[in-house]
Amino acid sequence: MALNCAMLNATREPIPLPHESVIYTTESGAEVVLLIPDVPPEGSRLSSGSGGSGGFQKLKAMGRIWLTDHRFLFTSSPDSSFDSLTVPLPSILSTRFEQPIFGSNYLSFEIKPSPGGGLTEGTSVELRFKNQTMFEFIALLEKTRERAIYMKNRWHRRKRRVILHLQNRALSL
Repeated sequence: MALNCAMLNATREPIPLPHESVIYTTESGAEVVLLIPDVPPEGSRLSSGSGGSGGFQKLKAMGRIWLTDHRFLFTSSPDSSFDSLTVPLPSILSTRFEQPIFGSNYLSFEIKPSPGGGLTEGTSVELRFKNQTMFEFIALLEKTRERAIYMKNRWHRRKRRVILHLQNRALSL
């Protein structure tokens, strides 16, 4: 099962989008835990809110990570509970670096699911590295995510200006 799926080549590496650059990769040792809230049955009075009965589905996999200037990508090793996960950087709503008393440090982030991607509102990701520290990755993710959000907002502002300009020209004719 692929969640917010990515197109992969024969060696299970993601196929890049046009004009996409890879910024960071891990060859192995990345653990991703997905916490997906239950969704209420379609048509129920609860279906307009997020979450269902308060339960959630927990999926865990080991694999590889790619961070590009557009997306966070994860591909799991064979026989995992899910195959891949792709998250556009502007869809990462918040991040937290967690340092539990017992257990390893991890990065937690909440994501906005893509329509038809197999995830629900309130989905969160926990990311752990088994063979390396997280600090370099967290700094790169935050900077890259910030840049992606800036560029998305800039594009929308330009698009609005062009539309207003065209509307004003049409009115003056």
